[in-house]
Amino acid sequence: MAPNARLALAVAAWLIAATAVVLPLVWLINTRDWGVALMLLVPFAVYGLLRLGRALEGWARTIPPSGER
Repeated sequence: MAPNARLALAVAAWLIAATAVVLPLVWLINTRDWGVALMLLVPFAVYGLLRLGRALEGWARTIPPSGER
């Protein structure tokens, strides 16, 4: 797989994961009375998304073995 393709795949995977985490969290905070308590989870969600982004970047930027090219 080409390095640019791996990078594009990693970005797409992160965008899907971020959307899947952030949209329900924001919707619950906005529409439920108890949603305000979910704001305590937001820093952990952001931290998890940052870690996922770094892991995906590491995967995308690794040099594949010579037999895979």
